[in-house]
Amino acid sequence: MKRSGAGRPVVVAEVVAVLLPVLVMLALGLWGLDRGGMWRDEAATFQVARRSVPQIWHLLHHVDAVHGLYYLFMHAVLASDPGEVALRLPSVCGAAAAAGLVAALGVRLCRPRVGLWAGLLYAVTPMAGHFAQEGRSYALVAAGAAGATLLLVRGVRSAGTGVWWAYGATVTVTCLLHEFAVLLLLAHATTLAAARLPRRVWRRWGRAAGGAVLVLSPLVLVSLGQSGQVAWLTRPDWESVDRLLRAFAGPTQPVFVPYLFLVALGVLRQVPRGEVTLAAVAAPLMVLPPAVLITVSRFSPLYDERYVLYALAGAPLLAAAGTDRVARTVARWGERWRGARSPWTARTRMRLPFAALAGVLAVALALTAQLPLLCQDRTAGRRPDNLAAVSAAVGRELRPGDPVLFLPSLARRSALAYPEGFRGARDIALRASATASGTLYGEEEGPAELRRRLAGLDHVWLVAAPFALRSGWHPHTPTERVKLAVIGEEFTLREQLARRGVTLRLYVRHPSSDDPGAALRPVRRRSGAGLVPA
Repeated sequence: MKRSGAGRPVVVAEVVAVLLPVLVMLALGLWGLDRGGMWRDEAATFQVARRSVPQIWHLLHHVDAVHGLYYLFMHAVLASDPGEVALRLPSVCGAAAAAGLVAALGVRLCRPRVGLWAGLLYAVTPMAGHFAQEGRSYALVAAGAAGATLLLVRGVRSAGTGVWWAYGATVTVTCLLHEFAVLLLLAHATTLAAARLPRRVWRRWGRAAGGAVLVLSPLVLVSLGQSGQVAWLTRPDWESVDRLLRAFAGPTQPVFVPYLFLVALGVLRQVPRGEVTLAAVAAPLMVLPPAVLITVSRFSPLYDERYVLYALAGAPLLAAAGTDRVARTVARWGERWRGARSPWTARTRMRLPFAALAGVLAVALALTAQLPLLCQDRTAGRRPDNLAAVSAAVGRELRPGDPVLFLPSLARRSALAYPEGFRGARDIALRASATASGTLYGEEEGPAELRRRLAGLDHVWLVAAPFALRSGWHPHTPTERVKLAVIGEEFTLREQLARRGVTLRLYVRHPSSDDPGAALRPVRRRSGAGLVPA
């Protein structure tokens, strides 16, 4: 419904406050979207999403049930364009939606300029930009959490029940995208408690939240049986807390210190009884999900920064509220200095919209300070590994028919994501493909059969994760132990090539008494230029 008269500029200001952060986040998300290589987690999304729906369903019974809805969604996305840009595009859209929803929260809870600043701060935060370019669910989860929070605010201020149905549905879908988003409900409960709302609101929220938890329960039970997938996580410490705080507020020192000061100003506001304020919404959202997950992870490690990306939305809201408090204080000081009835008062009030532009300029300065980080993040080298580079390196060295051994089996992900470099090579340990076995990396032969296959080889290429080559690593399965034992006992390392996250090694069989020169005999391969003698 259009407003007329004096209300029309307000509507325009609200639209601009929401739309501008969306456009900025879209621009930053699309910038350098095609990095030229996927890393391991993106590769998992890519290879699973290209399976058929029955094959994805088969996989979820064994692993990655927590990502099931996301995989099914990406199956539809990649059906027409199975490329890296299409893989990351939903995350770009999710991050843009999250920036707009953060701005909408600032508009509804405070005023348009606060929404504008909050949305822009979210958009230029390196953490938001990083996950905007990840082929995983975390940016979509952040958008869902911000949308659910906006619906919570609307539900509190609405007499109808339709908003609460939408709230419950949004929370449910968000938690199905990643179950740790259920901690959002703790933040929302704290918001309701801080506002001291009547029982009527609590009942409606309780029904919506309870329905979401009920739908999520089967997924939680299934994922508990797959908890071995996060066995690599470690217990968080104070360094983890400091790293998360800097990720939320901006890792560069010129941004970090002023940001924290503004957040503190935004928090220090009294919450009137029966009213949901910006501080009552943003502070629990920013603090509670990470705090609870970190505390639990001190006993059972479950914490990772990406799992609480959705909590980031609280930080720019509080910083924007703090900035608004500073702007209003400066305006009041100006009025007092000039005199309450001076013409300066009218000019000050007329120029208050320029405070919004000053805030935008401050955000632009924050973006400039963090631009080097954003530029570095657009390169494949900023990820834990680059599977495209691994595949290219393998393709330069291996000849058709060469035997390849993956240590451990998850090192096979480079061959699954970029099979061109491994085309024609023999996967010595593989029994059933990843698709046929309903697994992420395939099913391997038992120890006896693997020993038999390795016995007939005079050389073998090893594609290994770096941790598997350390002396302290102890494999959990008999097949992995046989790989290490046979390679160590019967083969000699001749050359190797290290890439970020993966090492390629050439092993030749120990010389026998009948053929003492076997270890020195050259192995036929395509290049050899990148390998270093060992």
